[in-house]
Amino acid sequence: MKARVHVMLKDGVLDPQGEAVRHALGALGFEGVGGVRQGKVIDLDIEATDRPEAEARVREMCEKLLANTVIERYDIEIV
Repeated sequence: MKARVHVMLKDGVLDPQGEAVRHALGALGFEGVGGVRQGKVIDLDIEATDRPEAEARVREMCEKLLANTVIERYDIEIV
């Protein structure tokens, strides 16, 4: 089974990488970009018997390693 995890900074947490991208876009002539938030996507191949088991395992991975839950949120997609 495949899982995709989207990790993003929580709202209100400063995103210096996103701000650097926004600034660079403006310097390249891309007008009207008011804000950029940068995150990461993690694709996993999971050995699981069903979707709920796969999601539970991926959630545990996120809580323990893949996301810093103090400042980041994550969404899990089983594909």
